[in-house]
Amino acid sequence: MNGVRFIDREDAGLRLVDRLRGRRFERLLVLAIPRGGLEIAAPIARALDGELDVVLSRKLRAPMQPELALGAVSESGDVYLNPQFAGISGAFPQHLEHERTFQMAEIERRVERFRAVRPKAGIAGRSVIIVDDGIATGATLIAALGTVRAQAPRELIVAVPVAPEECLSVVRPLCDDLVCLSTPAQFYAVGAHYESFETVTDERVVELLANAWRRTRESSAMGPEAVSGASERVR
Repeated sequence: MNGVRFIDREDAGLRLVDRLRGRRFERLLVLAIPRGGLEIAAPIARALDGELDVVLSRKLRAPMQPELALGAVSESGDVYLNPQFAGISGAFPQHLEHERTFQMAEIERRVERFRAVRPKAGIAGRSVIIVDDGIATGATLIAALGTVRAQAPRELIVAVPVAPEECLSVVRPLCDDLVCLSTPAQFYAVGAHYESFETVTDERVVELLANAWRRTRESSAMGPEAVSGASERVR
């Protein structure tokens, strides 16, 4: 599909709900890539009666071109390099190691803050949807997919509002299903496909996670044993 624009992230999330509704999920877990992905994932989790959590990955920035992603590092510390840069990465190993260290420190900071309001969700045996507000290079999503796949989900679905088709062709083999609402022929930036694309703050992420975790604990459908089994506290 070409030319689809979204009012804001919530609008995009609700449109994704329309594409996901009616499927049969096993103890659904919706994992957002912070920070923008939370605004997309929250309405999906509410509408589909799923648990909401985050999966953390960070872009590895190119030297003197911070908007260019050489690759990404996941919260497990694994590095993914975009194929077009993999062959030349040996030209700047010190930069890559410095950038990896820097981004892992930011991931650890976010883990500490976000896990203060909700424990890490268990993944094994569950239907998992990974959500972001769009795909530009695919690096952060691919790094996140590796982390989640290693934890043995029952099925792994990617849901995004917008992405270039060339990125989707790389992501598709890494998941069991992929839902994307718009694949514009002219793709410049994720934010260009939203009327409102405000910065999502840590405070907003904490608010969304805390509210969703409260709903999970209060859900009579899950019950205390299911909630306990669905999540594990990080040390």
